[in-house]
Amino acid sequence: MSDYCAGGPEERPAPAAAATDEPFAECVLCREPTEYPESTKGSTLCPVCEWQEAQRGACSG
Repeated sequence: MSDYCAGGPEERPAPAAAATDEPFAECVLCREPTEYPESTKGSTLCPVCEWQEAQRGACSG
C-alpha cells in the first residue's frame, strides 16, 4: 500500500534550469518567485503552490 500524501517539496530536486543567472519567473497563483527562469514557457508555480497542487491531485480521491 502506498501513501500518496507522504513527502513534500523538500524531497523534489530543483529544476536544472534554476542554475542559470536569468531572473526567476513569478508564480501564477501567489506571485512569489519560482525556481524557474523567466524564459520558462507555460504556467510556473513556486515550490509551495506546486506542492499544494500535487496534493490536491493525489489526495482528491
